[in-house]
Amino acid sequence: MIIRVACALARAGRAARAERVLEDRGVVVARAPADEGLLEWLERAPADLVLVEARALAGRRGASLADLRAGPDHPEVVVFVEREDAEARARLLAQGAVAVVYHGVSDAALREALLAFVARRREDLQRRVRARLLERRSGLDDFASDSPAMTEFLAVVRRVVDAETSLLLLGETGVGKEHLARAIHEASARRSGPFMAVNCAALPEALLESELFGHVAGAFTGAVRDRRGYFELADGGTLFLDEVGELPGHLQVKLLRALQERAVVPVGGERALQVDVRLMAATNRDLQAEVRQGRFRSDLFYRLAVVSLLVPPLRERRVDVPRLAQRYVEHYRRRLGKSVQGVRADALDLLVRHDWPGNVRELINVIERAVLLATGDEVTPADLPVEVSGPRAAAPVTSDDGAGLDGPWLRVRDEALRDLERRYFTRLMTTCRGRVGAAARAAGLSPRSLFDALRRTGLRREAFRNP
Repeated sequence: MIIRVACALARAGRAARAERVLEDRGVVVARAPADEGLLEWLERAPADLVLVEARALAGRRGASLADLRAGPDHPEVVVFVEREDAEARARLLAQGAVAVVYHGVSDAALREALLAFVARRREDLQRRVRARLLERRSGLDDFASDSPAMTEFLAVVRRVVDAETSLLLLGETGVGKEHLARAIHEASARRSGPFMAVNCAALPEALLESELFGHVAGAFTGAVRDRRGYFELADGGTLFLDEVGELPGHLQVKLLRALQERAVVPVGGERALQVDVRLMAATNRDLQAEVRQGRFRSDLFYRLAVVSLLVPPLRERRVDVPRLAQRYVEHYRRRLGKSVQGVRADALDLLVRHDWPGNVRELINVIERAVLLATGDEVTPADLPVEVSGPRAAAPVTSDDGAGLDGPWLRVRDEALRDLERRYFTRLMTTCRGRVGAAARAAGLSPRSLFDALRRTGLRREAFRNP
């Protein structure tokens, strides 16, 4: 994990000395400009550790330690003093300084002290990352299966867990590619580092470069402060790029360079930043076909696909449906506060027979809905959506106006809304020829919301690109 140090030592010689003793992989030192207030600069420049002189904290115009620590990144502050003074040291420590350092110490002692503070900050950040990961923890055991196809697939996965090579995860929408990437990360030697996931298709092209590689203040309109990109945030861990096939050509070039040189240059920046990241990428597109048609760089494809893992779709491992259904019944029972204990045999038979075009994601949605609607201790066929349970027998109606309106209100309403949603987005994507940006604008939605709608309705944008 990269630690950024903001050096606010006024004298050029002292600032250069700090840069020299902190020269280390994983530490980036930036000097505060002489013509700008320190607080104003820290509003723009990310900082984990601030080096400042005691005299800069004095007087009406000086920044207080509390002000510095309240900055956007809540940095630790090391205060440098001209002379040893026990009372001044105690006062500064009481005000929140992590340490007080005398300018006269040797280079060796200064390096040892500052790198100790860097290590402390890194451990603190990693602890926070681990706490977040525990909330979303996933492991390879989540993919345990009785299916021969899945068992063989997991055997291959376990052989590449600890490799540092890039992985390309392939499979249909909803098979759990991001979940698998998290599980591989958790089983690898990088488990103590961060896991960062980016959906390349959900971000506008104008922002994607900045999100991946970061930017410096002033790089473009609205860039009011430096921003760390996902490559920097994932340093020491894993970066997962979902929908990597959606990357535009110029970002494919920049991604290839980052993988080859293990360094990134922020948008608007000049200095390369060394990063230690294992890359995993995923797509449901045929990248080899994209390469043949000139839409994806062959050199990037071979760099990403050192090992390709094709996740089997759920319809090819129906034997896993009962296990998965029970797991998510238990999950949503706790989450929704319901008393549902399992799935009745006839409902389970319907689940096993279903083709699951949306794969595990569709199964999860079906189970959540069923647990929510269930009135007893088991999920029954009446709790399943019509695309899973098939047409249901209905009482005769007195006129054509009542067609499709028999049954419980919630079920009739849900089925009507689902039909309307599918028809609307089918027409929208047909009109826009599969262009997500144009479709999102026409619908008044964000690209992310549009992707969610397509997943819910089981639509794939690729089907609309060459109508």
